[in-house]
Amino acid sequence: REPPIPKMLAPCLLRRVVLTVPLVFVVALLLTEPVRSDQEAGTAIPAESRPCVDCHAFEFMQRALQDLKKTAYNLDTR
Repeated sequence: REPPIPKMLAPCLLRRVVLTVPLVFVVALLLTEPVRSDQEAGTAIPAESRPCVDCHAFEFMQRALQDLKKTAYNLDTR
């Protein structure tokens, strides 16, 4: 008669492998530094010379308002 330990050992090892592999993968992802393809080394623009996000939003809204005014004027003249 075969001892019951090998039958019980296989599911235990399988469960351990199923839990360990994703854990190792997550740890590896957390430890590696993300690669940024949008910026090459040495080409960073200093923050002082970049417009802030609010300035970009304000300029965008100004242009959109001007476009709406032009459209409204064109519709009125027709």
